[in-house]
Amino acid sequence: MGPNHDEAPVLDALARYHDTDELGFSPPGHKQARGADPRARSVLGDAAFFGDVLANGGLDDRLTRARVLRRAEELMADAVHADHTFFSTCGSSLSVKAAMLAVTRPGHRLLVGRDAHKSVVAGLILSGVEPVWVEPQWDTGRHLAHPPSPAAYDKAFTDHPDADGALVTSPTPYGATADLVGIADLCHRRGKPLIVDEAWGAHLPFHEDLPSWAMDAGADICVTSIHKMGSGLEQGSVFHLQGDLVDPAELSSRADLLSTTSPNVLLYAGIDAWRRQMVQYGRQLIGRALELAARTREAIETIDGFHVHGAADFCGPGLATGFDPLPVVMDISALGTTGYRAADWLRESHHLDVHLSDHRRISAQLTHADDEETTARLLTALRDLSDHVAEVRGAPGVAVPSPAELRLDQVRLPRDAYFAPHTPVATREAAGRITAEMITPYPPGIPVVLPGERLTEPVLKYLITGVAAGMFLPDAADRRPDTVRVLAES
Repeated sequence: MGPNHDEAPVLDALARYHDTDELGFSPPGHKQARGADPRARSVLGDAAFFGDVLANGGLDDRLTRARVLRRAEELMADAVHADHTFFSTCGSSLSVKAAMLAVTRPGHRLLVGRDAHKSVVAGLILSGVEPVWVEPQWDTGRHLAHPPSPAAYDKAFTDHPDADGALVTSPTPYGATADLVGIADLCHRRGKPLIVDEAWGAHLPFHEDLPSWAMDAGADICVTSIHKMGSGLEQGSVFHLQGDLVDPAELSSRADLLSTTSPNVLLYAGIDAWRRQMVQYGRQLIGRALELAARTREAIETIDGFHVHGAADFCGPGLATGFDPLPVVMDISALGTTGYRAADWLRESHHLDVHLSDHRRISAQLTHADDEETTARLLTALRDLSDHVAEVRGAPGVAVPSPAELRLDQVRLPRDAYFAPHTPVATREAAGRITAEMITPYPPGIPVVLPGERLTEPVLKYLITGVAAGMFLPDAADRRPDTVRVLAES
């Protein structure tokens, strides 16, 4: 008899906890909302506190004899065709670090697509692993990076046969996907594991009209954010494992090394509920979302100044292999403004928040939660933006470098440069210096500058003009950025 996907072990255990009137003389200190500030209760609701239960010695007994979390993880693994699944309450930022540390180790090499999220770079800094950067496939006309090709990974392995494995990001935040089957095959021919940062792909296993997802493509480890395209709460993440190239106990140990000993059960419950929802209703819900997205895309395309990127723009030789239509990425360069200014106008004028904004694009992420009402509000706001284009024109321009100019030379290991003595220097005078910090436009969170890279004039000009136009650099020591941290010269 197969697994019972009508169960939701975490949610069921929470219900039992309340039905039996458990009384905890243990954390959390608010004790089922009794001690919470009434003003917090009025905003958050008591449900947030009622669901905040100690994991061991609360949700489960102190020896976890009911296997509440483990049963929920086993059901998730079955739902998405993985051998093992692990839940994380620290987002995919933790999950991807655990995956990296299970595949490689300090002083070793790992192939990494240079379009990786900043959490991957943080993993390199923490681990001391040497990255072998694999170049994305660049659309130079649209100034967009798509995932690297199998040929690029093949060449990197040929040049660095001692690399322990490879990491690729797919889908990108713009919805472009890699040739995962091709990359997994070339990794496995060498006996090397493939990690896929699939943070934006939680929904992919549940509808056949979406691009193939990592486990079905043969990847060894896949990291997924349930809160991005799923129904989980922020920070809810899972990582999946299959095959025999990575020891599941080793992967679990690496996650334990990084994760909290006080996980929030609410996040586990959100992951557990999402799995049951998708197994029971996922194809129907996502199918409806895809139909809604298609109609919404067609409607936006008719608005003056808007072009909606589709598969014809993103896929083809030298570009992406697949395309997810739910991130609705709009090129608004014909409006004569930037995505930064358009995003600000939409929030101020319509209380509408887009996901991504860059020097020429905005992106509206659709999920199975959207309906005719939410998309109608989106369309009204976009049409109003087009009608009031004079209010957003005249935005400062961004000096976007060519792909060749954007790529900096890595002259020190990220870990060595990050922890080395550093000093701030004027950004306009920093060309030629080696960075000691990460500088990342967010969202989507792909670093422009990494510790250990040698700064160049085009990249510095990009950051200076980008911030003047509205770019956000949350991790830079100086967000303006009048100064940048560089290695101190001996």
